[in-house]
Parts: sequence; C-alpha cells; structure tokens
Amino acid sequence: MVKSIILLSAAAIMASCADAFAPQAQVVVSSTTSSSSPSTTAMYASSRRDLFIRAGSTAIVTLTTSTINTSPALAAGATSPPTKEELDRIKVGYDNIKYLLANWEQETTVCRENGGECKRDADAVRRYLGLRSTTDPLFQIEKVFAKVKYMDDIDVDKLEQFFEATEDWNTAMNMSNSMAFISQFGEYNPGGGKDEVLKYLNEAEKQVILAEKALATILDCINSSPQ
Repeated sequence: MVKSIILLSAAAIMASCADAFAPQAQVVVSSTTSSSSPSTTAMYASSRRDLFIRAGSTAIVTLTTSTINTSPALAAGATSPPTKEELDRIKVGYDNIKYLLANWEQETTVCRENGGECKRDADAVRRYLGLRSTTDPLFQIEKVFAKVKYMDDIDVDKLEQFFEATEDWNTAMNMSNSMAFISQFGEYNPGGGKDEVLKYLNEAEKQVILAEKALATILDCINSSPQ
C-alpha cells in the first residue's frame, strides 16, 4: 500500500504534461415555477447566465507549472467564446478516445520490427489524452472548456452539468496519466514485471472509460440549444 501511494504521488508530479483543469466550486441555482411573461423569462435566463459566468470564473482554475505573462490579446481571448475550430478539437479528441477503447490491446501493444518481441506499452494512452504533443486535439483542452460559459447559445440549464463533467474529465485524465506512467516503468521497478505493467495499464483503461463518458457529457451540453 505504501509503495503504491509513493508511486502514485511520484507519477502525478512527473507525468503531468498538460495543464490540469479543476473546478473549485459547485454552482447551485434554485429555480421557482411561475407564469412569467416572455420578457421576464428572458431576463431570468440572462441573470442565470451572468451568475454562471461569475461562478464559472472561480469554479474553473487552470493549474500551470510556470508563470506566464498574459498579453492583452490573450486576456481578451480568455473572455471570448470558443471558435468552431476549438470546439471541433473536443469532438475529434472524443472520437479518438472512442477508437482507443475499441482497439485497446492493439493501441497499447508495441512490437519490434521484423517480427521481434511485442510488449504492452501505455504511452498511447497519454497521447490520446493530449498529454504528449502540442498538436494533439485534447492538448490543454481545459482552456477551451473555460470559454464555453461565454457561448451565446449555451443552455444555461446545463451549465452546472457541464462544470461537473469538466471536473470528472480532469480527474479521469490525471488518473489515467498517472496509471499509464506507472505502467510504463512497471517492469523496471523493484518487484515489478510484465504483470505490474498490465495491472496499471488495466487501471488506466478504467479511467479512460470515465474520461470518454465525461467528454460525451461535455459535448452534449455544448451542442444542446436552449428550448
């Protein structure tokens, strides 16, 4: 148990290649049923949107490992809705993760050339999660999540669900990253071996399933128009 805790702690520190995204507060909005006129309903929806935007500013926090000087252009972009290209990155990343899960053994197996030995390798997990390259669709995708609250056509009734899903994504992504990292070195750790590699690879798969579910919810919230 102590060994596992130490490994998990080390992996969480060493393996983080992307900014972590962690909502810090849950927004709770109470609603009342009334026979309001259309104008009153519109004002109510607007006030709810304003409330979520203010709450979202504290609920979504991007953790970075270095200090970045924010230019005026970046500051303006932080309060703008996501572009179509940015939203497409979420969809592409979601489809890629679905592919990974459907072809798990194939994607997490590496063979040497010319019919050499094959072994399980968790590096693909981190790549599909956007943790290996700046060109990965899901690389720092939490920055796109942070812009969603500024979308004009977002359904305010689903914002709370959206924030919860982004938190679920963050948790699953970080755990997948840690499990995959430990798996990659499982064969070389004291008492390790192929069984240890497979053990943590299986744990990474469980977390990827949760990450896929969170992204599906996020996409549903983004694509749902208010009634």
